[in-house]
Amino acid sequence: MLNTSMILAQEEEPSPVLPHVSEIILGLVAFLILLWLLKKYAVPRFEKLYEERTAKIEGGIEKAEKAQAEAEQALAQYKAQLAEARTEAAKIRDDARLEAEQIKEELRAEAQEEARRIVAQGEAQLQAQRAQIVAELRSELGRNAVELASRIVGESLEDEARRRGTVDRFLAELEASGNGAGARK
Repeated sequence: MLNTSMILAQEEEPSPVLPHVSEIILGLVAFLILLWLLKKYAVPRFEKLYEERTAKIEGGIEKAEKAQAEAEQALAQYKAQLAEARTEAAKIRDDARLEAEQIKEELRAEAQEEARRIVAQGEAQLQAQRAQIVAELRSELGRNAVELASRIVGESLEDEARRRGTVDRFLAELEASGNGAGARK
């Protein structure tokens, strides 16, 4: 009896592996209600969020591609401007060199002209000083010659016209003898 009572007691106790049929039906109904609620409310929201997220990602990709295209275009434009600027800088540098050469040539020509003018002016001053010195020497030589001649001759040569004539004649003789001596050498 003990054995039978144990078997009966085991039959009355629920099986830990298999649930009761009522629990299975209740679980199945609750699961179907849950599936219906998920399909009715949660799935559309998830789908909507998924579509929005997909649209944002695609929009972001489009924006990124557009930004990348604009960046590439800006880079190409920048490179073109840089090349143009380098070309222009080279042209400006060449123009500046040419202008510097022209200015240097002009300054050199002006300096040579100024040097010629200074040399000519110096030569003119030298000629004027030479002429003045020659005139002073002639005058001094003439006085000395008149004084010596009056001592030698014993006659007064104070008369200005006479003195000039004598001085000019004496200087002419000196120049003639100087030129003759220079020609002989």
